[in-house]
Amino acid sequence: MLHHFVHCCPVFSSHCDNLMLDTNGHGYFDALLQISSNIGTAVIWVPSNPRGAERLPPRIVAAESDLYLRRLWGNPNEDLTSKPKYLVTFTVGYDQRMNIDACVKKFSEDFTILLFHYDGRVAEWDEFEWSKRAIHVSVLKQTKWWYAKRFLHPDIVAPYEYIFIWDEDLGVEHFNAEEYIKLVKKHGLEISQPGLDPNKGLTWQMTKRRDDSEVHKVTDEKPGWCTDPHLPPCAAFVEIMAPVFSRDAWRCVWHMIQNDLVHGWGLDFALRKCVEPAHEKIGVVDSQWIVHGSVPSLGSQVNEYDWPQLISSVLTVL
Repeated sequence: MLHHFVHCCPVFSSHCDNLMLDTNGHGYFDALLQISSNIGTAVIWVPSNPRGAERLPPRIVAAESDLYLRRLWGNPNEDLTSKPKYLVTFTVGYDQRMNIDACVKKFSEDFTILLFHYDGRVAEWDEFEWSKRAIHVSVLKQTKWWYAKRFLHPDIVAPYEYIFIWDEDLGVEHFNAEEYIKLVKKHGLEISQPGLDPNKGLTWQMTKRRDDSEVHKVTDEKPGWCTDPHLPPCAAFVEIMAPVFSRDAWRCVWHMIQNDLVHGWGLDFALRKCVEPAHEKIGVVDSQWIVHGSVPSLGSQVNEYDWPQLISSVLTVL
């Protein structure tokens, strides 16, 4: 069975009519070379193409990619029996493998699993069957925001409706990823996180789980901490330990992450810049909640801050 080579653009139209390709795409690049030689010095310029691809005919431009695994042989159209709709990433060390195993089991086959390894230990994870299907990226002593900036470009993760960028020390006994997605869609959240157990660890009032709601988007903080009820940390705010981004929100957030912002400090106060109105589209999911273990896997952090002054300084910059 043969397919006509599609007309690429007006410049190519008179040269494409009689070119044929077989079902496996053999001869595709030969066809392009033939076309190229036929048109001689004709110049293609398509301003709507991505930067750097303006000279290419639009129909051969692949502006986005994905993280779907491909076979090394066979018909490419048969590579993917299903395409996961969501992406979850964990930045991990091998010592937390049992907790990550428990986390991964909360995510269905609709999720691509991506592990960022900061300790260089990758092969050992094959003790878990799911690890053999996961994607592994290993760079020593880096944080999740370093990885996210370099490996989660919006054009790479574009196929995914939601992107989970999570720490390794989260307790997920009361969490179900599919139910979480349903609630995020129901309440129109573009940036979100699960509620946190208020009895475990230190956290902001905004991100503490509530017993009487599915989702909340606003809270009361300590006196002097919120100059505006629609601004962080009283609204438009989630923490950086377990954020979940819609595809569109992540495209904005990725561009905001500075290359040296490896710990993500202050990012939680800036997320509001990427959705509008932020106090309606950023929120905490209470009925699917987690426990933050506060494991200092990459070293301890200083906790003695003048929080009202710090918050005021961050919001002034933003």
